[in-house]
Amino acid sequence: MKTQSFLLATAAILFACAPAFAQAPVVASSNPDALFHDKNPKLDAEKQAAYHIEKDLLEANHWDEANKWITERYIQHNPQVTSGLAPVVKFFKSFTKPSPVPAHLGIPVVAVVAQGDLVIVVTKRTLTDPRDPSKKYTTSWFDMWRMKDGKADEHWDAGTIPPPKSASH
Repeated sequence: MKTQSFLLATAAILFACAPAFAQAPVVASSNPDALFHDKNPKLDAEKQAAYHIEKDLLEANHWDEANKWITERYIQHNPQVTSGLAPVVKFFKSFTKPSPVPAHLGIPVVAVVAQGDLVIVVTKRTLTDPRDPSKKYTTSWFDMWRMKDGKADEHWDAGTIPPPKSASH
């Protein structure tokens, strides 16, 4: 029941952040680092693991250190990435280069929710309006991890299979 309530609360957050035709812009936290803490020591540790995945891996691309935050069996639900620590590292290293780990998270975080063994991070995305490429709009993205022994063991996001690239003649 707790997991169901957690997922319903998360869906409400994501729905509130979703774009609409008369969209209110998605607003990120002015202090995203603070969102990755919790009074409960277990949830705090799980939020901190998610924080390091966001900052050290996804933002600074230090994939050589992924084993600190991701389990060997890492189950991946994004259809573009194969499950397992090694395939995830190989995927990200194929198109990223490491940069210095920032002192503070630079990703525009909207919310961080943790309950049980799940942590969800909602971030702001700014995209080009496909109806008018001269305009931008904001929407949200989410990453959800199931934590096990202080590391991410399973991952969900809104990833989809991209359409094939059209052949240019």
